[in-house]
Amino acid sequence: MVRTPLTPEERLRGERLGRLLREVRGRRSMVEIAASAGISAETLRKIETGRAPTPAFFTVAALAGALGLSMDELLLRCAPEPDIVPLAG
Repeated sequence: MVRTPLTPEERLRGERLGRLLREVRGRRSMVEIAASAGISAETLRKIETGRAPTPAFFTVAALAGALGLSMDELLLRCAPEPDIVPLAG
């Protein structure tokens, strides 16, 4: 099976998710958080480093729960910065 290449936006979204997870995890071990979320430490490592930029929804939800993040907060913190368009005047 051939995978469709990721778009630049998908790659950036994965990078933002990885940064957020690392930030929120803080000093807690990768093994501890992964076990709490019911995934392998290797899967968490791939997500945090951007090597798995499009994890399954349930994986993201489990990680959010293990880290004490709501899905709303996770979405807001991973959303891209809005483009600033000057008003015509």
